[in-house]
Amino acid sequence: MNELKNKVRSIYEQFDASHDFQHIKRVYQNALAILHTEPKADADVVKMAVLLHDVSDKKYTDSKEQEEQLINELKISEAKKQHIRDCIAQVSFNGGNELEATSIEAKIVRDADRLDAIGAIGIARTFAYGGAKGRKLYDDTEEARTTMSEEDYRSKNTSSVTHFYEKLLLLKDLMTTDKGKQMANERHQFMVCFLEQLQNERDGKA
Repeated sequence: MNELKNKVRSIYEQFDASHDFQHIKRVYQNALAILHTEPKADADVVKMAVLLHDVSDKKYTDSKEQEEQLINELKISEAKKQHIRDCIAQVSFNGGNELEATSIEAKIVRDADRLDAIGAIGIARTFAYGGAKGRKLYDDTEEARTTMSEEDYRSKNTSSVTHFYEKLLLLKDLMTTDKGKQMANERHQFMVCFLEQLQNERDGKA
């Protein structure tokens, strides 16, 4: 596992602060917390899928070459390699067009990743990514979309605050494990409070 960590670290260090190796380490910690409550899950599959889940993130690359190379180098069965591929494919939100998480391992990886998209760290990551992409902090002329294709979701540079309404505030109710749901509640409420405070400051009420 340490060898894989070292290999992926160099890849994630090329990404902005919202998807760097620190993000991977936090998702890994979230996954371990959930694994403690899911004894039937294959912990090795979960850990490897977490380490690899953003290597081919569509926000940064159009190729799965590095991901496939790293998976093929793993000294595990072909069945486990495919399981890892499936877990990775089932993580992304894709504008609400995500694939169904078909295994407990995929559910754990998905919840662990989404926990890092909400709460205090989720707020920080949202504005870090927005800054890296030149997005506005907020845009009062913009309406949050309730339905969209994956292409629409990825192609439109909405403001960072709009992103909360199009994705982040939805994640609490999309958690799939009991532990994930429990961990999401406090983080969700923190985001709600943040957005209320932000609006108050913008309105001159705070």
